[in-house]
Amino acid sequence: MALTPMMIQYFEVKETCKDCILFFRLGDFYEMFFDDAQLAAKELELVLTGRDCGLEKRAPMCGIPHHAANIYVGRLIAKGYKVAICEQVEDPALAKGIVKREVIKIITPGTYTDSGFLEETKNNYIMSIYINKETDFCGLCFCDVSTGEFTCTETKLNIVTILDEISKFTPKEIIVSEDIADEILNVIKERFNVSYSAYPNDFFIIKNDKIIKNQFHNYSEKTFSQTLLSSISGLLSYIIDTQKKSLSHIDTLEYYDILDYVSLDVNSRRNLELTETLRDKTKKGSLLWVLDRTNTAMGARRLRKWLDQPLINKKMIDERLEAVEEIKNNTTTHEDLKDVLVDIYDIERLVGKISSKNVNAKELISLKNSIEKIPKVKSIISVLNSKLMNKIYLELDDLQDIHNILEKSIINSPAISIKEGNIIKEGFNGEIDELRLAKAHGKEWIATLESDEKRITGIKSLKVGYNRVFGYYIEVTKLNIPSIPEGRYIRKQTLSNAERYITPELKEMEDKILGAQDKLVNIEYEIFTGIREEIEKHIERMKNTAKLISEIDCLSSLASIALENNYTRPKINKKGILNIIGGRHPVVEKMMPTNTFIENDTYMDEKDNQLLLITGPNMAGKSTYMRQVALITIMAQMGSFVPCASADIPICDKIFTRIGASDDLAAGKSTFMVEMWEVSNILKNATNKSLVLLDEVGRGTSTYDGLSIAWSVIEYICKNTNLRSKTLFATHYHELTKLEGIIKGVKNYSVAVKKIENEIVFLRKIVPGGADESYGIEVAKLAGLPKGVINRANEILTSLEKNNASTEINFINKKPEKMDKSIKSSGKVNEENIVQKESAVTYEADIVQDEVTQISFTDIEKDNILKEIKNINILNLTPMDGFNKLYELVNRAKLLS
Repeated sequence: MALTPMMIQYFEVKETCKDCILFFRLGDFYEMFFDDAQLAAKELELVLTGRDCGLEKRAPMCGIPHHAANIYVGRLIAKGYKVAICEQVEDPALAKGIVKREVIKIITPGTYTDSGFLEETKNNYIMSIYINKETDFCGLCFCDVSTGEFTCTETKLNIVTILDEISKFTPKEIIVSEDIADEILNVIKERFNVSYSAYPNDFFIIKNDKIIKNQFHNYSEKTFSQTLLSSISGLLSYIIDTQKKSLSHIDTLEYYDILDYVSLDVNSRRNLELTETLRDKTKKGSLLWVLDRTNTAMGARRLRKWLDQPLINKKMIDERLEAVEEIKNNTTTHEDLKDVLVDIYDIERLVGKISSKNVNAKELISLKNSIEKIPKVKSIISVLNSKLMNKIYLELDDLQDIHNILEKSIINSPAISIKEGNIIKEGFNGEIDELRLAKAHGKEWIATLESDEKRITGIKSLKVGYNRVFGYYIEVTKLNIPSIPEGRYIRKQTLSNAERYITPELKEMEDKILGAQDKLVNIEYEIFTGIREEIEKHIERMKNTAKLISEIDCLSSLASIALENNYTRPKINKKGILNIIGGRHPVVEKMMPTNTFIENDTYMDEKDNQLLLITGPNMAGKSTYMRQVALITIMAQMGSFVPCASADIPICDKIFTRIGASDDLAAGKSTFMVEMWEVSNILKNATNKSLVLLDEVGRGTSTYDGLSIAWSVIEYICKNTNLRSKTLFATHYHELTKLEGIIKGVKNYSVAVKKIENEIVFLRKIVPGGADESYGIEVAKLAGLPKGVINRANEILTSLEKNNASTEINFINKKPEKMDKSIKSSGKVNEENIVQKESAVTYEADIVQDEVTQISFTDIEKDNILKEIKNINILNLTPMDGFNKLYELVNRAKLLS
């Protein structure tokens, strides 16, 4: 059996988009066949049917109405699928044989621009990664097809850097070359829920720069390396291939240097909850939730970008802060600005729709109404004198010529569809006015026809109607047919209880009315497309105006939250001093009753206060305190006022966090392994201008191992001259508090706790000095553990403390083989001697890397084993208990050898 002509055509089209679900247009439906049908029926909950296709078995088939396609496409895109739209590209009435069909667009997660699918306040990025194996560099590009933003950067190949940039832009789709290392691809898949497509290297490698030159007005071949050009070319080719057209709003190529912004890795963005919460991935409860008081969708997206990319350039930070302060202090100007901004639509995405030819008349009216507000915005900000606001004022184009075009041409309440007429204003085009008059006259004639015929025939139930199949008709019930004068009407259609007739005059008027209607729709459509093309010429101007409006909105938003939340303007310094007085956590304080959050001070520098060692029980507020220091720093560097009485903030190049459990058990990695990987990343990439937050390093392993690692990490951070990052280090290892005075830069702080009898009260205050107790059992009691468990825990604790009362951890600043014999034998350290010896020890970078200070617990562990053996009551052990104890002691002894 042979395939039918239609199925042959289907397979020819399907061959061009194998990785897509093909929506194949048949009449008023999009049909899917074979594997696509089975997949779509499952994902969209459609009824799976069949169709004769010329084969022995019927082809599996399912379909959707073409007018509802966007709903179904959105659902498939949200699940990561690609959809190819195949349309009839010729009039079926004029086709010879089978109607010609072509794929007019391929919709993917990164290129879908339907407003019902996109989040207004988030960009929808698609990304390309091109790795040049000869130079070991990679080009990274990001594009938001809905707004026309196209940005790129180049960096030395580093998987951590790639992950950081992905976390910054959160693309919905990534395209890569087929020979990308599996290691990189697997890590991306593990970390991010993103669709990706692999293409041959030839798809990326640019043969000539014509494609880029045609797309971007600011392109200069001397500016970009071959690696970056390949990444740009690959992404641009993919967009053109899927959209089946060149999009004129993607016209500016923006290059950014990774070093121009604070580096925030994946873990830091997640742990600090910058744009979404850890628990349920929602905006509420994040820093963005606190900061976002924007009045436009454009402003909301830009504010998110400012938060994702805090600045390093002091001049730019100060300009933003100055503008925020000026708006905040001009109350009337600020309120007027908010009132006018709220009426401005999403100009960026409207421009994108104009470019992609998807804009309708209602959306152009939204554009006109938005442009109408720009002169008022410009007038309001004219009184502001800060450098940034003055620059915005001078650059802000009011676009009044575009407003005039739209004002003259399109009616204020047009039809939604651009192919139904009722778009163009009266007086704009003479032919349209004449056709409308003819159409109106014809409808008036038909309206009077019904009353005239009722009078002439005496049939009161007679009516004149219209449908698309038969046109206009006169309908008479069968009961009244004998009353019709002979020869007056021509029979047109017979119904079960009525007859339908026409007259020569009615047919003639029908031709006039319908002819005028069809012609009117066609002419209005042609004129509308002409208006759209005229406006499209000014896309660059509209994009620039939209950008400036979004910046004004961001600055206004930051001024609003500064007023609402009693924030203060931070000072930005290059001296490396961080001094926060009365600091508050911006999110936690919003969740609490007014004025109940406990403020805390923080002072750090590059000398004596480089690493703050923070001790205290769980739930006391250590993590909140550490996070608030990082968030205040980020807010200051994005140009925002901050929650404190005063703040002097150093410019940080990177912020790292190692906070909370981040198990990756599904990927076969334990809590401790992930913790060590994150600490390793910090130690390798932090600098003396970085801010590091470390919470409970070493807790995922045994006490001695964990204490050793935590101790060693502190030494490495403080003594490595290539590192020396400002660090907040929270720990339960109270032994580490002895490092103050021994390792330069370490300062002890603790969370104040008040113990009343057997109850504890968290004071949430960070005070100098280390904690003397862990209060673990008290915290367990607060958490609701059974009373019997609490009592038994207290008994065990008393016993352990009695057995270990004489044990003390050694602080050794020399290698084991050079240790003082008296220290070795006693297991105790004369701290005075160590402090004196410490001053004689110098740490150069090469010494730190090759000869990091050794820390030994061997003697202590030997003493503990001996004590444990002495205290074993052999007579009370069962044979199995004896074997288990012996096995444990042997293993511990092996670790000491």
